[in-house]
Amino acid sequence: MAEVTDSPVPDVAEHTRRYLESGGEDGHEWRPGVPTLLLTTVGCKSGVKRRTALIYGRDTEDYVVVASQGGKPTHPAWYLNLDADPEVEIQVFDKVVPATARTVHGAERERLWALMREIWPAYDEYQKKTDREIPVVVLTPHA
Repeated sequence: MAEVTDSPVPDVAEHTRRYLESGGEDGHEWRPGVPTLLLTTVGCKSGVKRRTALIYGRDTEDYVVVASQGGKPTHPAWYLNLDADPEVEIQVFDKVVPATARTVHGAERERLWALMREIWPAYDEYQKKTDREIPVVVLTPHA
């Protein structure tokens, strides 16, 4: 298995380390009622496998994440990676599965944005801080 590089953001890297060491028992719930998963993408420039922790929601069998980057003017690197190669890996608790990512638009985006805003209300504030439409991404696990 190829080596995986974790987020360069110290808090996210520490969160990821705890998540991995505990099989998600420490880290799945980042804050009360705010679940996280680990997303592994392949770097669109480097080809290196990269992993980060993200807040997620569920839509039937799919997982939903938001590429907010706190409302910064550019998309996060993980989003650029999955936009270039939508075949990703997700870990929820100790279960690791391959998945396919797709960015949603229109009515589907609005429905899932509302779902995610229920989990993390700050997404609305992040959207106000930036001119870009913050992407909402559906991660569909492979059967």
